[in-house]
Amino acid sequence: MGMVKVVGLVLHPRRDCGAAIDAIVRWAQARDVTVLGLHDEITRIDCEAVAVSTEEMVERAGLLVSLGGDGTMLRTMRLVEGRKTPVLGVNVGRLGFLAEVDLPDLAGALSMIDEHKFTIESRTAVRTVLPGGKEVSAFNDIALVRVPGDGLAHIGINVEGSNFVRYAADAVIVATPTGSTAYSFSAGGPIVSPNVEGILVSASAAHSSFNRSLMLSPDERLELEVAATSGRLAIEVDGIIQGHAGAGDHLKIIPVPAAAQVIRFGGTSFYERARRKLRVEGSAQVSGGEPGDAVVVDSFEQSRYEILLGGELAGALHYRRAGGRIELAHTEIDQAFEGRGLAGRLASAALGDARRRSTPVLVTCPFVAGWVQRHPEFSDVLDTGGTPS
Repeated sequence: MGMVKVVGLVLHPRRDCGAAIDAIVRWAQARDVTVLGLHDEITRIDCEAVAVSTEEMVERAGLLVSLGGDGTMLRTMRLVEGRKTPVLGVNVGRLGFLAEVDLPDLAGALSMIDEHKFTIESRTAVRTVLPGGKEVSAFNDIALVRVPGDGLAHIGINVEGSNFVRYAADAVIVATPTGSTAYSFSAGGPIVSPNVEGILVSASAAHSSFNRSLMLSPDERLELEVAATSGRLAIEVDGIIQGHAGAGDHLKIIPVPAAAQVIRFGGTSFYERARRKLRVEGSAQVSGGEPGDAVVVDSFEQSRYEILLGGELAGALHYRRAGGRIELAHTEIDQAFEGRGLAGRLASAALGDARRRSTPVLVTCPFVAGWVQRHPEFSDVLDTGGTPS
């Protein structure tokens, strides 16, 4: 990647990206670099970026910067699918796995780009044609998901033209290696190194005797066949419903190697990121009748417990470890996920984890303090002696 002359910005639809945009615009002005934004995103804010169409941005930009969370990063990769334009993911706001840098590190990241101190990694996509004829691509996963109130997903997995197995499940998920730690992971699938070329097929809450994941080579022909006995299914592409499928529909899955290029600074390895996702607490029913795929994990590089819902980050409980104990300091739930009892799930998981590790707990988070009063069975974990150093 030579000197970039044009940078395109892709923004989270709701989060405030102002500080990030200002930092990028300042960096760009000092280098005579043009900053482009999408019409419908940039008109909301007062900034120096030039508003253009998606086509023009993809055509002109030598670098795309995704400002937001995982959803924004996935959308940015889908925009430049098949092009060599590298994508830098910046995590704006609280939570995200795919982004390479958090907002406070943005200035440093931009100067590392100036100094060419980065690597570019390619990402595989999976593509399919929906029953209505629309072509879609995903960088995490394509999932056929049971519609509440309808029957199970009964899906035949056809490999190289013949039926290999049939799943009966709440969902059948086709994931890339990147997507192995998203929805597929919460369905019990394996963690796949991003250096593996392959496609992962997993079933969520399988009712069939066969419930294992399959790993296919990218050059093996894969087709999902919705059986006559199946209920109506939603087709989720990177977590967004793009269509529906029913009995008799066939979806051919086409892997697209090197469909996008992402910038890495080598700060955390894939395995460090994956370790965050190792479960602290198994999946159980979430109050409010949500499907039981809320999972709490210890994201220890960031000193927080995270709660994932359908593979998406829904909230976090920040902690500090010092002097052999843990301080539970602050709980936050993403607005989109409020009112589902997730903060209580975080509190009980964090306290349960401390109990298993025999770690005394100091609570400075007002929410957790109130929660412990309502759940005195956890009072034995609390460190009642002294104040934190």
